[in-house]
Amino acid sequence: MNGASSPRLAEIASVLANEARATMMLELLDGRAWTATELAKAAGVSRPSTTEHLHRLVQMGLLGETHQGRHRYVRIEDPAIAEAIESLAALSGRVRPAKPSLRAQNVDRALREARTCYRHLAGRLGVALSGGMRRLGYVDAQWNLTGSGREWLTSLGIELPSSTRRPLLRPCLDWTERRDHLAGVAAEQMLVAFQDRHWIDRSTTSRAVHLTAAGYDALSAVLADADAA
Repeated sequence: MNGASSPRLAEIASVLANEARATMMLELLDGRAWTATELAKAAGVSRPSTTEHLHRLVQMGLLGETHQGRHRYVRIEDPAIAEAIESLAALSGRVRPAKPSLRAQNVDRALREARTCYRHLAGRLGVALSGGMRRLGYVDAQWNLTGSGREWLTSLGIELPSSTRRPLLRPCLDWTERRDHLAGVAAEQMLVAFQDRHWIDRSTTSRAVHLTAAGYDALSAVLADADAA
């Protein structure tokens, strides 16, 4: 996406302007690979229409695809694209209310509480984690990881790379909370560590995650003043 000309930018915008394609891109922010059948169900459109939509998204370089046997999987492969989608959602100015069905309301509530934003945590839990780390001095005013922050991550078994082209931490505007959660290399490794330690459980049907009792105990100091806890 770097160096895109104005016509290219307009073309990408027109592709994302379709509601079904936008819904698919938001679902794919869970970082996993999806089949067309799964995305058709999530977007509420037919399988043939989904295939056409995915062709456009792959053609524009917004998605990558993998063929395994008879199955075709698509996923967001570029973190910059995931960041752009989340930012567009946050800047849209309004979050559409969930459909009136009980299932839709429950899914909406779970996503607002805690979810993955590509490879890091978002929702109330992600915002609370960000606020707690800043309050405890693990992250400074410029969103840099401090020495005490590095020590805390080391205590969690997280080993940060000695050098990286991407920032260790950066703010990411949360589209439901309208406040910042943490993104970047360190935030991605935190998500992996929390999952490995069973501090969070991932939903099998959406981007939602759930803070377990063990996770609450382990992160209680960071989440002490957070509504999300």
